[in-house]
Amino acid sequence: MNNSLLANLLAFYEEDPTDPFNAYALAIEYSKSDPTEAERFFDLLLEKHPDYLPTYYHAGAFFAALGKVEKAEGIYQKGVELALVQKNAKTHRELLSAYNNFRDELDD
Repeated sequence: MNNSLLANLLAFYEEDPTDPFNAYALAIEYSKSDPTEAERFFDLLLEKHPDYLPTYYHAGAFFAALGKVEKAEGIYQKGVELALVQKNAKTHRELLSAYNNFRDELDD
């Protein structure tokens, strides 16, 4: 992990913890090296910023990789629904594809 990048991301988060992008960037960065911290930031995003659509694709994949199948499935489902509500067709397609791939892997 790039420590200077992480330090910068932490500084941005400390400066404005209400900006969902700051938590999102930390979740993504931590997912590369510290699953506990990544999980904490994904959970924070899902709880405090449920309308922040970018979270759902990465959080679904993250929790699926951890083997938290029910949580991942719920995240994907909520993301697909949110993309429809927000009328974001591109993200809806991406989330639906990721969700279908996730379900296909469960069936294998």
